[in-house]
Amino acid sequence: MARPAGNTRLKAARLAAGYHSQQALADALGVGVRQVRRWESDQPPMPHPEVAQALTQLLGQDLASLGFAPDGSAPARRTVLTAVGLATVPTQAVAVQPATAADDYEAVTRSHRRLYWSVAPATLHPAAIAHATLGCALLPEAAGQTRRRIAAALGETYLLAGRIEFFDMREPDRAQHTLLRALQAAGEADDPLMGSAVLAHMAFIPAWDGDRDAAVERMVAARTYARRGPASAELLAWLDAVEAECEARCGHPRTALHLIGHAEDVLGDGSEHPSPAWLDWFSAVRLAAFKGNTQLIAGHLPQARETLLGVLDALDPEEKQATVVLGDLAAVEAAAGDPEAACGYALRALDQLERTWYAMGMDRVREVRRALAPHQHERCVRELDDRLYGWSTTVSALAR
Repeated sequence: MARPAGNTRLKAARLAAGYHSQQALADALGVGVRQVRRWESDQPPMPHPEVAQALTQLLGQDLASLGFAPDGSAPARRTVLTAVGLATVPTQAVAVQPATAADDYEAVTRSHRRLYWSVAPATLHPAAIAHATLGCALLPEAAGQTRRRIAAALGETYLLAGRIEFFDMREPDRAQHTLLRALQAAGEADDPLMGSAVLAHMAFIPAWDGDRDAAVERMVAARTYARRGPASAELLAWLDAVEAECEARCGHPRTALHLIGHAEDVLGDGSEHPSPAWLDWFSAVRLAAFKGNTQLIAGHLPQARETLLGVLDALDPEEKQATVVLGDLAAVEAAAGDPEAACGYALRALDQLERTWYAMGMDRVREVRRALAPHQHERCVRELDDRLYGWSTTVSALAR
């Protein structure tokens, strides 16, 4: 028999808040680790009121969302993920969804996965959230392998929504909440690789604010889940790339370059394990894009230029990632003292952004414009300003 997963809601919330061990949470609350262990069991006792208040404030969710039955009747009832939080249902509830429900729910999840690369994020995001709402409604009505498959697809759906919120819409607080839901769904499915991917995405959020300790904690958790895999070479290399970007953002470019080198070795060695179907955002070309950005941050301009030009040649010119690469190439030329070349790449990025919006790409262009401040009276920079602050670009940027 499979070992009970325990209170996956609390485990997920603990990890998302940066407490990578039960002892760390116990220390933060001033309780014994045995108490935390009991809370994370299959039948968690209700915390004492004063401890419960501290726990909910620390983890940012109410007791029901943390897997506690409000009436303490855990043996007779269980918590399930819903569209707005956790609901308590009888453990002996009869499943009413057939096995085909998982097939149908997964089919829509796969479609959203493919549509991410061509549909405007403002259009796809509401559809993904609506699909997540449906998945939450199906979970209490499903059992066994059907329930597990729906939970796994729900985790991917929440992960997609969280990625859109962070990378495309630049709403990190909202993304943090959505990614927590993804982690909880992955726990429902007992899918450690999905949990690893969610935790690694969570690491981006503090890294963008320069909080290296919080980013590292999430990466430790992500790697721990990946070891429970089996993880593919691509997933392990992507974890290196994520950590590299976090280190570079937090002012440690040499460490980041070392991690990129390790990722290249991992991809070169390969793995007997296949990658999950949802790992469609990473490849050797995208690793090279990480590398070029890291070389740029490290000040290795000739190497960054060569790497990024190679990435640009290999990418589909209509892919949204191309705007980030063009922005990085513009930054290379700005740092090298060539404002005309920098503006040329920035204008190409703006052309692409008009076709496929990507907030990360616009962030790169704005960073380049700030770097070009010493040259702001030159004709090429004024032409860039005319495009950057044109009616369509300005309205589009502010609307998102």
